[in-house]
Amino acid sequence: MIQEDYIGFTIEKQKRIALIAHDSKKHALIEWVEANKEVLKSHFLCGTGTTARLIVDEVGLPVKAYNSGPLGGDQQIGARIVEGNIDFVIFFWDPLAAQPHDPDVKALLRICAVYDIPLATNRSTADFMLTSKYMVEDYERHVINYNKVISGRLDELGNK
Repeated sequence: MIQEDYIGFTIEKQKRIALIAHDSKKHALIEWVEANKEVLKSHFLCGTGTTARLIVDEVGLPVKAYNSGPLGGDQQIGARIVEGNIDFVIFFWDPLAAQPHDPDVKALLRICAVYDIPLATNRSTADFMLTSKYMVEDYERHVINYNKVISGRLDELGNK
C-alpha cells in the first residue's frame, strides 16, 4: 500500500532553469537576463527555440535550445520537468495575445503546478524568485503522490 501523501525532491543549489518568452515578451526577457547575467551564469539554462538563440546571441550565456513553442518546445520543457531535469521556469508570456499553441502553454503551466516547480510569468515574480534565499541553497519541494491519489480513487470505484 502507498503511504506517503507527498514525495520530496531536492532542487539543488545549481538550478536547471527554463527560459521562455512569447514573441511580444522576448525583448523584456532578454533585458531581464542581461540584468541578471551574473546570477544566471552559475546555473544550467535551457529554453525554447528563438528565445534560447536570442539569449546566446545577445547576452552571451550558454542556453540549451529546444524547439520553438509552437513546434513543441513548450511540451519538450514540460517533459523535462516530468523527468526531473528542470527545476525552475521563467516564462514571460503575453496573456493578451492569442497563441496558436495555447493548449501547449496551458499544459506547461499545469505541469509546473503538478510538479511543484517555481514558475515566474512576469518580471516582478522572476525578480522575487531570483533574489530568494533558495537561489543559493538546496530546496526541498513536495509533490503530491498522485499514485496514492489514483490508488485511492480505484479503491473507491471498486467499492461501489
